Amino acid sequence: RQALSAWNQTKIEAVGVSSQGGALQLLDGHGKPIGPVISWLDARGRSFDERITEELGEDFFVERIGHHGSVGVGGQILRLCREAPELLERPNKIGFVGDAIVARLCGRRAHDATSLSIAALLNPTLGRADPEWLEYLGIHEEQLPDLLPATTPAGPLGADAARQTGLPEGIPVSTAIHDQYATAIGSGSVGEGDICLGTGTAWVLVANTGEPGRPIIPGAFVSPHPIDRLHGQLLSMGNGGSSLQWAMNLMGSRERSVERIDRMLEAVAPGCEGLRFWPLLAPAGRRDTFSGTGGRMSGITLAHTGSHLCRAVVEGLGCELTRHLGFLTDAGFAVQRLVMCGDAASSRVTPQLLADISGLPVARGSGAAVSALGAAIVARCLIEPEIGLASLARRLSPVRQTVPPGEHAPMYERLYREYLEPFETRHTGNAHP
Repeated sequence: RQALSAWNQTKIEAVGVSSQGGALQLLDGHGKPIGPVISWLDARGRSFDERITEELGEDFFVERIGHHGSVGVGGQILRLCREAPELLERPNKIGFVGDAIVARLCGRRAHDATSLSIAALLNPTLGRADPEWLEYLGIHEEQLPDLLPATTPAGPLGADAARQTGLPEGIPVSTAIHDQYATAIGSGSVGEGDICLGTGTAWVLVANTGEPGRPIIPGAFVSPHPIDRLHGQLLSMGNGGSSLQWAMNLMGSRERSVERIDRMLEAVAPGCEGLRFWPLLAPAGRRDTFSGTGGRMSGITLAHTGSHLCRAVVEGLGCELTRHLGFLTDAGFAVQRLVMCGDAASSRVTPQLLADISGLPVARGSGAAVSALGAAIVARCLIEPEIGLASLARRLSPVRQTVPPGEHAPMYERLYREYLEPFETRHTGNAHP
């Protein structure tokens, strides 16, 4: 109601839903929540995930859910089977935050493939929940939300929801879409070879591919894309804004605006006068692509300042991003354009820096609320399906500028080769633990 207060509600013709992925919501047979949401951040199922992955093997999961192991929902379900098995018995339902919201709006629990994929239940080849994995978990497909294409309405807005929100009754409501894919749509990252980069606490990539393929690294999720004939490889760098926040904390800096960070970046020459940073600040024990290498800094001197540290962190993030892009090209996938979203997209400096390091043109998307815009574009497609979701995304996405690699690209090519040395040393067996 607050969001609608400045608008003529009668002009709103559809609702799109973008949602956090993997947030488990158990429901009774009438669709009422049983207890609180179990967030994807909840670690209570991790030991179960690790045990199942070891028992069944990575190939089982790669073939059946497009991921290298059990993660999140699988472990939580097995934990609940031990601690409170009655919660999982039919007619109770197993759902997620997004489809629960869709059900509140239109009476039907529904989500798309990207939502089921991040829950690690979707078989990307079959386009549905994997039967063997469900059987192992002891759950039934009919307990899950309805699985629909993103461009198929879940249903019309119900009378009760219309009364509570002020929206017109009967307008179409979309399925629930995972927020990273909604961000890709909102940024116009809808072509094969486009890479949508979300620059939040962790930098997250959605790489658009023509074929599903195997997950390119441990931690990647393979899913059909909301755009027809595309698939996505979703992978997280683990760090991003968190590395910069760490550096600003060390400096005791409370002002962390984009303008403040830009001034610090501009105060230091590219290459940071020899200061190098590897932004691999993962928690101890986490399984990821850089396990065993760790965060590090080199080349520091008495002449280096806080601005040098700030720029070294961003240059390190650019190198780590380029390393992840290399995983895609090594797997045979096209990498043609990088589309930035989030706070860093509004920076004067960072898009050019990333273009120079990666050697790719970098499109600057919107800095905020991009996943909400993606959901709105999906809603538009519900009432104008003849235009197509990809065409609408290209037309409506607020990409302001595309930055090509510049004069510093050759220097950054040398810096990137230096960045890779610890990984190459590790693979030859000569690295210290």
